[in-house]
Amino acid sequence: MKKRGLLSCLQEFKREAILTPIFVMGEVAFDVLIPMTTGKLLDEGVKAGNMTLILQYGALVIAMAMVALFLGAMSGRYAAHAATGLSRNLRREMYRNVQTFAFSNIDKYSTGGIITRLTTDVTNVQMAFMMIIRIAVRSPVMLICAWYLTFTINPRLAMIFLFVIPVLAIGLLLIMSQAHPRFEKVFKKYDWLNNVVQENLLGIRVVKSFVREDHEREKFGKVSQEIYDEFSAAEKLVAFNAPLMQGCVYTCILAVSWIGAHLVVSNELTPGQLTSMFSYIMMILMSLMMLSMVLVMIIIARASAERIVELLNETSDLSNGANPVMEVKDGSVVFENVSFSYAMDPEKECLKNVNLTIPSGYTVGILGGTGTSKSTLVQLIPRLYDATEGRVLVGGVDVRDYDMETLRNQVAMVLQKNVLFSGSIKENLRWGDPNATDEEMVQVCKLAQADPFIQEFPDQYDTHIEQGGSNVSGGQKQRLCIARALLKKPKILILDDSTSAVDTKTDALIRKAFREEIPETTKFIIAQRISSIEDADLILVMDGGKIAAMGSHDQLLQSCDIYREIYESQTKGGDENE
Repeated sequence: MKKRGLLSCLQEFKREAILTPIFVMGEVAFDVLIPMTTGKLLDEGVKAGNMTLILQYGALVIAMAMVALFLGAMSGRYAAHAATGLSRNLRREMYRNVQTFAFSNIDKYSTGGIITRLTTDVTNVQMAFMMIIRIAVRSPVMLICAWYLTFTINPRLAMIFLFVIPVLAIGLLLIMSQAHPRFEKVFKKYDWLNNVVQENLLGIRVVKSFVREDHEREKFGKVSQEIYDEFSAAEKLVAFNAPLMQGCVYTCILAVSWIGAHLVVSNELTPGQLTSMFSYIMMILMSLMMLSMVLVMIIIARASAERIVELLNETSDLSNGANPVMEVKDGSVVFENVSFSYAMDPEKECLKNVNLTIPSGYTVGILGGTGTSKSTLVQLIPRLYDATEGRVLVGGVDVRDYDMETLRNQVAMVLQKNVLFSGSIKENLRWGDPNATDEEMVQVCKLAQADPFIQEFPDQYDTHIEQGGSNVSGGQKQRLCIARALLKKPKILILDDSTSAVDTKTDALIRKAFREEIPETTKFIIAQRISSIEDADLILVMDGGKIAAMGSHDQLLQSCDIYREIYESQTKGGDENE
């Protein structure tokens, strides 16, 4: 994949980005002519008492000022269009790229880090870009033109600037080299700050139920203080720019005033020329000050630009092959010598040499302790991750040979962390099928045992779901997510501990509906309760990233100590409760 830079996102705003410097150069051309014309007005008009020349030069100065004003306004208008357009496209392209990420890519970036890139970093780049196409063009052009015109007036005075520019250049380079690493640290701290805020807001009910507000305030205050410390250190370095610039400005003014006064007294320089010289001095020094401001902004934006480019050029670890298969024949699943490592390190494998054959339409229960890679096993089926070794086949075809969208449309997965989005129940359900009818939605909700509680809401299927599903219970949320998955009419349905928040009676009704209504769909059910999977066609017992045992409920009671211990502990617990 070709590497992308920031300018690749200018797209339809290239015209504005090109016209802005052109208008700026036109503005500068008139700006630098005004002092020379004013000098002539003083020497040839005012000093000579020639009213005609005073009026002519005066009118010319006004005309040039008006043209410069117009060109400046146009450059500002086009610069604003180009900069805001660039920022819009950067946000859009980063967001689009994030949508293509595999789970392994998402694991590399924190949510807060991505948000900082889409907001703070883009704003910094926008401001820097606007300054670059305006001030970074205007200042050098004005500096060169003004300096050239000072040579035409008096070369001796013009030579003063030769001593100032190297001092400024060396000083600014030192400031940039020291400040850039600190700004990089600042933006990493911003990532952390966003993570802290996001965690707090999403878990605000937990924070309040555990009375941890003081702890959260302390955590926020700590990261906020660290940002303050890092930013202060960076700004202290950048602050040296102002006294350095002012020292050079005042030195030039004093030197030109001293030498210029002697030249006027000795008739080597006219008062008008000295006036023009002072105007050009201020132009040159203002140009240098503007350049230093641009450089400071570039120092800040450079760290942001690097982070944006990193996200833009992140490529998904998963991609379609040259000729992807566009149809999933059935829901059969085969694991052939499958091993997997999140770190892509054979010595850190969490799945080890898994061999498994599941016919289409089977119900497979998966049981095991925390960290036994139950979820990892099923995430390889819709190719959320690729196996490190071996291969996974769905419908007799290696999952890496499928078109990923085709495969995932036929593999519906309800994850451990059930997510509902703000909007109506209908809008959430239609994530499974955008074209689903009301009748189809009611049908899948009946299968998932969600219809009874939906009917109790005043607005029923038009009931608004708050962000994260905060206005429905955990069990209701799980049932809605199951219904959403069923609406896809998948050949394979994966429930990753997705009925943990529903009661045993509702769980049994859901399993009964699955058996009777979708018998041809292959079902993988990860559960902690044996009652949720005891009637499965095949039960897998996971231990240490391996399949420790497999068989029916009765077979495992006889042959698997792990399964029998779990069953007896749960049965005993149930008896005691009774």
